[in-house]
Amino acid sequence: MMDIQRLFLFLIFAFSLVLVWDGWQRYQHPEQNVQQSVSANKELAQSDLAALPTTKGPNQAAIAQEPQQQLVGKTIHVKSDFVEAEINTVGGDISYLALLKHPDTQDKTKPFILFHRGEGTHNYVAQTGLLGVGLPNHNSLFSAEQDTYVFAENKNQLQIRLKAVDESALKVTKVLTFKKDSYLIDVSYELENSSQQAISVSSYYQLMRDSGVPEGGSRFLPTYTGAAIYTDKEKFKKVDFADIEKGKSEYPKQANDGWIGLLQHYFVAAWLPKENSSREYFTRKLDGDIYSAGVVLPEIAIKPGEKTTIGSSLYAGPTESNLDKVAPGLGLTVDYGWLTILATPLFWVMSLLHSWTSNWGIAIILLTVLIKLLFFPLSAASYLSMAKMRLVAPKLEKLKSQHAGDREQLNRAMMELYKTEKINPLGGCLPMLIQIPVFIALYWSILASVEMRYAPFFGWIKDLSAPDPFYILPVIMGVSMIVQMRLNPKPPDPLQAKLMQIMPVIFSVMFFFFPAGLVLYSIVNNILSIAQQWFITRSTEAKNKGVVAKR
Repeated sequence: MMDIQRLFLFLIFAFSLVLVWDGWQRYQHPEQNVQQSVSANKELAQSDLAALPTTKGPNQAAIAQEPQQQLVGKTIHVKSDFVEAEINTVGGDISYLALLKHPDTQDKTKPFILFHRGEGTHNYVAQTGLLGVGLPNHNSLFSAEQDTYVFAENKNQLQIRLKAVDESALKVTKVLTFKKDSYLIDVSYELENSSQQAISVSSYYQLMRDSGVPEGGSRFLPTYTGAAIYTDKEKFKKVDFADIEKGKSEYPKQANDGWIGLLQHYFVAAWLPKENSSREYFTRKLDGDIYSAGVVLPEIAIKPGEKTTIGSSLYAGPTESNLDKVAPGLGLTVDYGWLTILATPLFWVMSLLHSWTSNWGIAIILLTVLIKLLFFPLSAASYLSMAKMRLVAPKLEKLKSQHAGDREQLNRAMMELYKTEKINPLGGCLPMLIQIPVFIALYWSILASVEMRYAPFFGWIKDLSAPDPFYILPVIMGVSMIVQMRLNPKPPDPLQAKLMQIMPVIFSVMFFFFPAGLVLYSIVNNILSIAQQWFITRSTEAKNKGVVAKR
């Protein structure tokens, strides 16, 4: 049994080491990301010029390399209840976007900035344009009616209308529509053909940013930063920056549904074209450390004197579990890892408990109790097996002395003893192994859910998604492990006994890097396990004494 128990501890240990190693690989040179970001500032303008999709060739999303003169435009300021944005009149780019409902990673008094262009930033912008001879793109100049836009008290949306400055037979007005209480931004083009001939035009919508990993969190808790594409046929696919650079990214290029976006921990920006309309997705590596992900909508012909409108919606905000209401598959941006099937219902139950308690820490405690009740029969069988092992421990020691020189004979004698005493040597460990997926699923549900970001508990725990700043919870976790191990039967192997003695220390150190919410779950689970195991052990020993007394 102890061999299986050691295997269980090894699996938890190995899981933790994988997290630590993966995180170390991502962050072993954090200064490199800073240098790339600074370098990208110098080359972003040139990347803008090289990022223009074109309809030449079979792939509409090929990148043109013709240099253009870089224009300098004005900045338009927009503020809603949810976002504060800056729009540049060159191209109508959204070059700055602050999420007012989410605090900054380093300074909680400031809002979190998703889009930002300029020196010292991560260079993240949303761009759009038209494809066609002489038509305005994201390098073209527009004019605006005013420099600042603020929502009126009785209005639920606000439109910023930008007129193309260059004269063309096709009159173009770019319209950005902000919602008062939403992270959705509608971007459309009003087109009017004033010529005597039909004009063909298509539009593109892209996101550009560097490959830097966002700051915050623990370096040993890796999360995904990169592109993602969803279609009904191919479902959710990640396209990381390394594959984009190597040209090895595999994703659906043509589709009639879905979306494309850029993911980072807790937040996503995604272009959401209308459903049941053809589109072509593309990703590109541009100059410097800049990557592009976007979509090209199909070409349409505008007849003389005809007016039409084309466009797409942009979601730029937190990765929340209810995003499927915004667009099919967008909820998958909440990355619960390979145990999504378990993590999703766990978080749903935890959210329900939070709606009753208004405290995520209490919700985690109540969830732990529910999980413990669910596994109660398995745990009871496990602790009963351990209690019986404690009772036969003297007999096992005697067998060990009798067959000290014959390992094979010792094993046969031990199995005979287990059979006589009706003990399943695996019964104490199998239930623990079954609970490992629950532990991992809860880890990801706490790590990936933006609702847990900056969620306080009590006292010094101000953020359940981050490690305990004073390591108090990991130490309590280690103490609870020591108490629990003293209730377990003593390993017959001295090496195993020493291993069990140092395991609480090892686990405490590993839990230094785990989210405080997960450590809280482990502590409560251990306390409940200790109570259950103590009761079963004492009951079994008392029952055994009664049997012996009758004899």
